[in-house]
Amino acid sequence: MNACGLIVEYNPFHNGHAYHIEKAKAATNATCMIAVMSGSFLQRGEPAIMDKYHRAKAALLHGINIVVELPYPYAVQSSSLFAKGAIMTLYELGVTSICFGSESGNTAAFIDAYHQFQANEKTYTTKLKEALMDGHSYPDAGKIAYDAIGLTATDMDLSQPNNILGFSYVRTILDNQLPIQPLTIKRTNNNYHDTEITGSIASATSIRNQLFHYNHDVSELIHTMPSATVSALQKYKEAANTWHQWEDYFPLLHYRVSTMTTEELLHIHGVEEGIEHRIKKTAKEATSFHDWVERIKTKRYTWTRIQRIFVHILTNTKKAEITSLSTANSVPYVRLLGISKRGQEYLNVQKKQMNVPIYSKLTRDVHPMLQLEERATDTYYSILPFKNRYTLQRQEIKGPIRISN
Repeated sequence: MNACGLIVEYNPFHNGHAYHIEKAKAATNATCMIAVMSGSFLQRGEPAIMDKYHRAKAALLHGINIVVELPYPYAVQSSSLFAKGAIMTLYELGVTSICFGSESGNTAAFIDAYHQFQANEKTYTTKLKEALMDGHSYPDAGKIAYDAIGLTATDMDLSQPNNILGFSYVRTILDNQLPIQPLTIKRTNNNYHDTEITGSIASATSIRNQLFHYNHDVSELIHTMPSATVSALQKYKEAANTWHQWEDYFPLLHYRVSTMTTEELLHIHGVEEGIEHRIKKTAKEATSFHDWVERIKTKRYTWTRIQRIFVHILTNTKKAEITSLSTANSVPYVRLLGISKRGQEYLNVQKKQMNVPIYSKLTRDVHPMLQLEERATDTYYSILPFKNRYTLQRQEIKGPIRISN
């Protein structure tokens, strides 16, 4: 069987994701579609709107055959580490291709950009350091450095978020000489950060915006999502009594920061350059999560960077942990979240060739990365009443979602 890998968050799964799966199948002739998906917390430092299992089931019902979890030390990170964890996970699963959405939509442009970057890496590094020294945020410094080596042109604009991620995927594949063919399709009708819905293909950001900020019922957004997602959102809301958003975690986050010393904060992953003092100072005045981030945010510290730091504070994730877990050349295991009948057929053959174990349920004391994953999961569910939390967390030990398709 020929497997194609997708790197996803599905927060939530919408019509644009269904389009991506359809186009990826057509482009690769894949007979098995494998998605590596962020778990409880996402790349931009946000809690997922609903848990990993409800998101996995929606994906399985719309063309994905295997859903595996992107480990936490890679999931809540900048593009390079995020890409490394995702690509290495898919490599262990034997995919022959990956397909990602981008603003470019031109696979050859990504390959050319990689070689151009390789030829000018010293210039890029110098310009990046200069821009950071001038007080620019890392994303803005990256744009300046890419522009200096000609990588913000129309065909390959590395100031665009999905182009940046796509470039990181291609770079990981080519740097490690992996036998994986990268392919991209052009994102259609919406931008990654769009907050308004203008058609049947809308961004996940705009869908969440309608649910949270305009208090829309999910049934009002049925034109933007497959029925499986609408059902998953409704069922999760009934089971958890909420859809997760940062404001729910504000009391817990505030308690954590208020009871930590500045020295303890300094050991948390992402806390650098004295921001621990700013976090402690603003904690005394913050009235909500949004208000707190606004008080901390500077030209250097973007909203996303602060959100990631806050996730690591909640999960008590130390710098030393991330360094030791994410610097290895391969992932230590693959965690299965959901699988179809066809996916099981593929996995029965592939697992005999894998170099790492497959875990189908949460197993204690197996690997430090899985222990960190358990902490993140416990933190994610911690805002729920005990009965809701207990019921939902049992899926962690029951094993993956299975469908007969």
